[in-house]
Amino acid sequence: MSARRQYDKAGDGGCQRMGRAVRGRSAPRGAGLRGWLLQGMRPGRVRGPYTAPDTPHQRSWWRVMCLTGLDYFSTLGYQPGIAALAAGVVSPVATLVLVALTLLGALPVYRRVARESPHGQGSIAMLEHLLPRWRGKLLVLALLGFAATDFIITITLSAADASAHILENPYLPAPMQDAQVGVTLVLIAALGAVFLRGFKEAIGIAVVLVATYLLLNAIVITATLGHLWSRPHLVADWRHLLVNEHPDPFGILVVALLVFPRLALGLSGFETGVAVMPLIRGRAADDPDQPEGRIRGARRLLVTAAVIMSVFLITSSFVTTVLIPHEEFEAGGEANGRALAFLAHAHLGNGFGTVYDLSTVLILWFAGASAMAGLLNLVPRYLPRYGMAPDWTRAIRPLVIVFTLVAFLITLIFRADVTAQGGAYATGVLVLISSAALAVTLSARRRHQTAPALGFGAITVVLGYTTIANIIERPDGVRIAVVFIVAIIATSILSRTLRATELRVTDVRLDALARQFTTDVIRRGGELHLIANEPHERDETEYREKEAEQRAHNHIPVGEPVLFLEVTVRDPSEFESDLVVTGEERFGYRILRVEGASIANTLAGFLLHLRDTTGRLPHIYFAWTEGNPVMYLLRYLFLGDGEIAPLTREVLRQAEPDPSRRPLVHVG
Repeated sequence: MSARRQYDKAGDGGCQRMGRAVRGRSAPRGAGLRGWLLQGMRPGRVRGPYTAPDTPHQRSWWRVMCLTGLDYFSTLGYQPGIAALAAGVVSPVATLVLVALTLLGALPVYRRVARESPHGQGSIAMLEHLLPRWRGKLLVLALLGFAATDFIITITLSAADASAHILENPYLPAPMQDAQVGVTLVLIAALGAVFLRGFKEAIGIAVVLVATYLLLNAIVITATLGHLWSRPHLVADWRHLLVNEHPDPFGILVVALLVFPRLALGLSGFETGVAVMPLIRGRAADDPDQPEGRIRGARRLLVTAAVIMSVFLITSSFVTTVLIPHEEFEAGGEANGRALAFLAHAHLGNGFGTVYDLSTVLILWFAGASAMAGLLNLVPRYLPRYGMAPDWTRAIRPLVIVFTLVAFLITLIFRADVTAQGGAYATGVLVLISSAALAVTLSARRRHQTAPALGFGAITVVLGYTTIANIIERPDGVRIAVVFIVAIIATSILSRTLRATELRVTDVRLDALARQFTTDVIRRGGELHLIANEPHERDETEYREKEAEQRAHNHIPVGEPVLFLEVTVRDPSEFESDLVVTGEERFGYRILRVEGASIANTLAGFLLHLRDTTGRLPHIYFAWTEGNPVMYLLRYLFLGDGEIAPLTREVLRQAEPDPSRRPLVHVG
């Protein structure tokens, strides 16, 4: 087959072969540990294994609400006890403040996030788009550190609270009651084992667990409210104590506001709610870019979950504060980390209490599963796309092992103490919610929506105060987050450096004129000679002098046609990019223009595309640049330019190991 016929047959299909050549760095297959670990590894751009928009496991919004409820509703296991420790007799009032901020602050924010990010990207992606280039990338890396804090502490805190419910059960042998750390580690290891085996759709299980857990909590709260109804002196005693300790009503409100940051634990359910949006079944007629049915379902999910949780928070805080002696909430007390379980045993018997404990253990353990799934969506969605993670982070099992080991370390550091981890958990949650409020504020301002921008701005200020107050009072969370942020940034820079010369072009498309330029060369039986040109004035003198220089220095045969190839760096912070090549004729010179994330990678990707679609090895010609090579390397890493000729040759060398099939690079 002639080169001409081969090229005509390739047509636009050449870009598909190019895509396969680039994205075809598929997961290593084979037997053994490596093949098992990297099974299912997704080369190229990925969204995360559990929130892909084309997931076949979509369900009604209320079923998906139960999946988010694994994280959200399970906080009832430890929230009332933490509230009682933080606020004492003011706990019910402080909980009312929490509910008010939930319904009037966090809920409106995430309803807007659901509309502007309907594919599960969440507020982090909104900020990435609002603050582009390296500013957005660095902000995302910092937020990923806090998100990792949130999700990892969710795993460790939930497992620790689950172990507390196990060990405080009266039917358990006494020697096991000092095994809090060991039992917690076993639960975390079991969670990791589930994901190593393969975590399938869990919505059905989540519905059963959440429905059972909420029903049991409703029974406990109803029974204890009935107990208070028959003994009104208990409520009177609590009110008398509240007035004695805080005679000024304004003082009560101040105390409630001061302790609010310690109570903002369950708010992580909002971030989870928008993360699982792709699992919500919309309408058949939904626009894929703006699926209104899914958005409405997500908003119903957020409102319903917030209302249910608010009712349970207010009532559980009231009954636990009035009925449980304060010393039982302290470390070593029977209500520490399990206030409602304490009431279940005390008022409904050990049999019912044991059923309640079992339900709590299961939902807390599955809350860790929800957090692990969130991590497995978060890391592949951002870091590999930035080139800031090794390629194996596209696989699930290595990530599961890393996250499980980190959870082990956090558990050992905090000695599986539920209360001690509350500060770290609240920090991660509050930073994410504050960033979501900031994102919707900036979005409303950019759209010139004055009233929403002012309203969301006020919410951002309140959440910002709450976050700062929590960090000052309990710095453990920000310390852990800083460790995560430093680790993420350090490994990201190292990974980006090590992967700098990978071929990062995911697709190549030529417009009609660009195809005509290359077709004309092939039709005449000539070689493809391309002159790499950095565009400046783009006048006739520039092209005439550039061609004369390259013909003289690189001995391009007289009479051979040349094409100019000009690359413009679009966003150097991006790692992978699609290329759209456009043709242009100026002053009789034929020019191919293309935008990319880096000049060298763009040139290499286009040269390989020409080779695959024309059957000819293209020649590209450069002039040496003057300057410090180290500085040029740094410019390549962060600005996308640098010393282009050797970098282009190195990208080609790594992408095509066979020298006989490698496009030819000439430098003079």
